[in-house]
Amino acid sequence: MSLSKSEEELMNIIWRLKKAFMKDLLDAYPEPKPATTTVATLLKRMADKGFVSYKSYGRSREYYPLVKKKDYFSKHVKGLIKNFFNDSPSQFASFFAEETNLSKEELEALRKLIDQQLKNR
Repeated sequence: MSLSKSEEELMNIIWRLKKAFMKDLLDAYPEPKPATTTVATLLKRMADKGFVSYKSYGRSREYYPLVKKKDYFSKHVKGLIKNFFNDSPSQFASFFAEETNLSKEELEALRKLIDQQLKNR
């Protein structure tokens, strides 16, 4: 299951804060801030999808993520590779390296990451 763009924006705030009350979430949004009811609706949908949960403290709720950011991102990258690059990670890597205008330093850092992965296998 995936999140809408608005839900992803809120989920990124929750991942960054780790735990948050409604006021914390609203404070973390850039201007113009969404209405409290909008954020409440997003939180309900995200809870129904299994992405967040909460602890109740009287009438207040403290929200926290149930899904790790790395796991969510990994699933989407795998879907992107499958759907747009014929299930070929090397086609994706080639596209990424050519189309993102990486600096020489960034390419060298990627090479080091790849070399390290090769050593570990």
